[in-house]
Amino acid sequence: MANKQLLELENVMETAESYEEFKDAAIAHDELSGAEEWKAKDACKDYDYRAIRKRAQRLKEAKARGDAADLMYILQEGLHGNLGNISASSIKSQTKIGTKHLIEDFIKEVCESLDFIYQANENEVDFYEKLSFFDETTHAFGRSCLMLSGGAGLGFFHGGVVKSLVEHDLLPDVISGASAGSIIAALVGTRTNEELKGFLTPEAIFERFSEWRIWKGFSNNGLLDSTNLENALIELFDIMTFEEAYERTGKHITVTVSPADLHQHSRLLNAKTSPHAVISQAVRASCAIPILFSAVQLKAKNQAGEIIPYIPSRRFADGSIMADLPFKRLARLYGVNHSIVSQTNPISTLFQARDKRDTTGILGLSIRHIANLAKINSIYAFDILESTISHRATKLGIHKVRSVIDQQYMGDINILPDATVDNFMQIISNPSKQSLTELFKQGERATWPQIDQIKRNTLISKTLQHYLKSLKQREAYILGNNNGLRLVSN
Repeated sequence: MANKQLLELENVMETAESYEEFKDAAIAHDELSGAEEWKAKDACKDYDYRAIRKRAQRLKEAKARGDAADLMYILQEGLHGNLGNISASSIKSQTKIGTKHLIEDFIKEVCESLDFIYQANENEVDFYEKLSFFDETTHAFGRSCLMLSGGAGLGFFHGGVVKSLVEHDLLPDVISGASAGSIIAALVGTRTNEELKGFLTPEAIFERFSEWRIWKGFSNNGLLDSTNLENALIELFDIMTFEEAYERTGKHITVTVSPADLHQHSRLLNAKTSPHAVISQAVRASCAIPILFSAVQLKAKNQAGEIIPYIPSRRFADGSIMADLPFKRLARLYGVNHSIVSQTNPISTLFQARDKRDTTGILGLSIRHIANLAKINSIYAFDILESTISHRATKLGIHKVRSVIDQQYMGDINILPDATVDNFMQIISNPSKQSLTELFKQGERATWPQIDQIKRNTLISKTLQHYLKSLKQREAYILGNNNGLRLVSN
């Protein structure tokens, strides 16, 4: 009887029409399965519960004494993103929602301690000591990013993912997009969260992208006519630059593009690396699937507001070929140490098992090891081929295939569409209102099981950034009043 009820609850979770319906079923499932009892027990081999319990107790004691200085010391001593392995996916797999109460209590204690420090009397902890603490701790702790992969027509699945994250106030302010993912990333970066509600709908997407693939015939410029795609991008983004988008929304968006020739690396276009680049052309380049669409000359806006060529000697194509998920470079640019991935790239299915981080058991470890060896040997084989072939076009093709293999396609939290024939067909066809509605709903449903974990994994970094921003605004006000200076915070 219990097994039947659990299956019924799992079916409700899979077909839920709202997060509330999903959450109620998940809570009931944990109560029936015994997961609630598991949550109440501190001990578990998957994380260092003793260290977490001791650190939480130290924070409680320092707060009880009203000792802000000691709280700062304790937090600076050992606070980092996955302390004691509390973010391990093996822990998440034990429940449908929630985690060990000890882990939740620890995160709560950290956030309350940060609030205590921020509110501390400045006769005891002066303003600049607070500012220094939050600045250094925020930088050391890091933040989360959202990466939206390529996937052609299936990439509109990202719309449902972003919609759900926005509704739960969990959208990171660092977002990257490759190929189809760049369209959604650009939408996110050029609109406020309130404005997104009007643009992230199946109807709005259908209106602009219902015929983004039009057969043109065999030619040197690609098999498909890009006119409709370009018109849709211009309508959405006009001639806005990455810098202008950041100033408008405060979101750090990155669009990845791949060079259309040899001896060049993929580029990350954003407000830091290419502030004056025009977003619509960057997205058009990132969507330029080789053979199907022609490569693109990027554009930029000069100081007079004129549109001029950007990197005139180069053309760029599909960003997912070389940088589907550019985590390492985002980490360097923005201090990212945790990733949420919406993955629709069909190529990723070949690498998903290899990238699961908590593979256990002899069979699982052996499969992962064999997959890693296959990848290394494939890269070696392509390197040999590339070095021995002189024909330029063939050499370029080999180089691109090697780049596809030599990538990581999964992150810390992965949100994936259903592996169905219908979804595969979305990759190669123009969308309909019905297919877009289904993709958006799939994106939302695939995100709901991750909401609770995303909230836990990002709460500390969001709290740090909130107080740091507040202190920097206050510093700008103080300096502006004292000597006419005005600071601009990044």
